[in-house]
Amino acid sequence: MKYLSVCAGIEAATQGWHHLGWEPVAFSEIEPFPSAVLQHHYPNVPNWGDMTQYKTWPDATINLLVGGTPCQSFSIAGLRKGLEDPRGNLMLTFLGIADRYRPKWIVWENVPGVLSSNGGKDFGTFLAALGELGYGWAYRVLDAQWFGVAQRRRRVFVVGCLGDQRSAAAVLFESESVSRHPAPSREKGQRLATNAEASVAPSCTDTVTAKWSKGAEALQQGAQDGGNCIPILMRQREGKDGGGKGPLISEEMSLTLATSNDQVLSTAMQVRRLTPVECERLQGFPDGYTRIPWKKKPAEDCPDGPRYKALGNSMAVPCMRWIGERINKQAHDHN
Repeated sequence: MKYLSVCAGIEAATQGWHHLGWEPVAFSEIEPFPSAVLQHHYPNVPNWGDMTQYKTWPDATINLLVGGTPCQSFSIAGLRKGLEDPRGNLMLTFLGIADRYRPKWIVWENVPGVLSSNGGKDFGTFLAALGELGYGWAYRVLDAQWFGVAQRRRRVFVVGCLGDQRSAAAVLFESESVSRHPAPSREKGQRLATNAEASVAPSCTDTVTAKWSKGAEALQQGAQDGGNCIPILMRQREGKDGGGKGPLISEEMSLTLATSNDQVLSTAMQVRRLTPVECERLQGFPDGYTRIPWKKKPAEDCPDGPRYKALGNSMAVPCMRWIGERINKQAHDHN
């Protein structure tokens, strides 16, 4: 499977899909620090840069297009000309890239707020446009806490399959749900699983770890089964230009990584900021993944600020791994 990753960030998709043997044809990322992370880890994969310039990109065979574009409103009128000149909206740009390369599969990610943006019309227009391009699609909100990481991070995932709605649905939904017999939801109030174990050392400089008795099962069963919810307490604030503390993030996002360095962990004994390594673990990346040479300084002097921001903007690796494995199964079943 050859894929193109746009709004690539630090590449949660590639981290999740290594074991499948899939090959990234190119990335599209414009932010300096994430671009440097990509260059450090994947020096042989080109970064095609600004996705709005996709018409100038090289011709290539792409089997899958993946990306999490910023949520920006767009109108029906804009859609009518959007595929001709989509520079004003990255959701439309994503559709334009799909129209040019015609990949078999599409994976698109966004925050849950996209479902209610403009009364739901924006998201509905995006899905309708996918259908007009010939893609069968399905979407689902997945929470990273059920895939083996210690944070609540809900995201909307859209999977599209060219000419095949059933395969798209089979990726995101278990067979019971596809056949209109959904698995039972969790009991009300079952927020924290009793089998979770958190280990927090007394020293403020020690690193938080979490043990999961059902972590592997969660990766296999996805959103239906899971090990644990959150073994640590986090308070997070939005960053402010020029530094300083912003307001607390909304309740829905309160247990999700922020994009600033104001990540706070509280225990009965102490309060301290999460370290970049802990944030890497919360997103499913290897320890030190974002610790790279930066601005002519060696990796050991890499500042924390851009690491926090890049990790906060990233997708969760285990969610991408699960989706990739489900797509891989569908692709093999149809060969």
